[in-house]
Amino acid sequence: MIRLETKRLVLRDYTPADGEAYFFLKTHSRTMYYLQDIMVHSREEACEDFARVLADAASPERRFYFLRVELKDGAQIGSAGYTVIARTPVGKICHAGYFYLPEFWGQGYGSEAFGAVLDFAFQKDGVYRMNTGCLAENCGSERIMQKCGMIQEACRPDWEWHDGKMKSRVEYRLLREEYEAGRDKQASRKKEGFSLCLQLR
Repeated sequence: MIRLETKRLVLRDYTPADGEAYFFLKTHSRTMYYLQDIMVHSREEACEDFARVLADAASPERRFYFLRVELKDGAQIGSAGYTVIARTPVGKICHAGYFYLPEFWGQGYGSEAFGAVLDFAFQKDGVYRMNTGCLAENCGSERIMQKCGMIQEACRPDWEWHDGKMKSRVEYRLLREEYEAGRDKQASRKKEGFSLCLQLR
């Protein structure tokens, strides 16, 4: 069972006890506004979807690594993770995503959770390439990708019909070597900052 911890959050696999919270999250109109293709619309649909999530997590050929994101006190704030779309000799090719309840937007939780997902994917799960994207107007989602070191590789004008109009989409990626280079750069900055602190003292 996967369980990740950050400074403020716990990310973990779903359990049968999470069914009602999962139903609330996946039927929430604001949470799922940009993810209407995976939104559920009834309790029956939610139960079927949740059963598939639990079954896949127990499978040796697991494909869905979407985790429940919660505060340290157990309160649900959303979900973040990825789907394995291919397995290659160099590693897994995956598509990532995340969705959070609106009362937790704008507080840094999104990038904190997604950063933990990326760490797990590249350090523990043999991921080689992570893809994701969002509608260009969804600035909050795109900002999470940028803060987590992902690299924009496409902007697709009038790509998707959404909410009664055509909208543009941006696509981001992160390769294993890009992830590792980003970690090295962060470590170097922290070391430089520590040295500067010592000099100032």
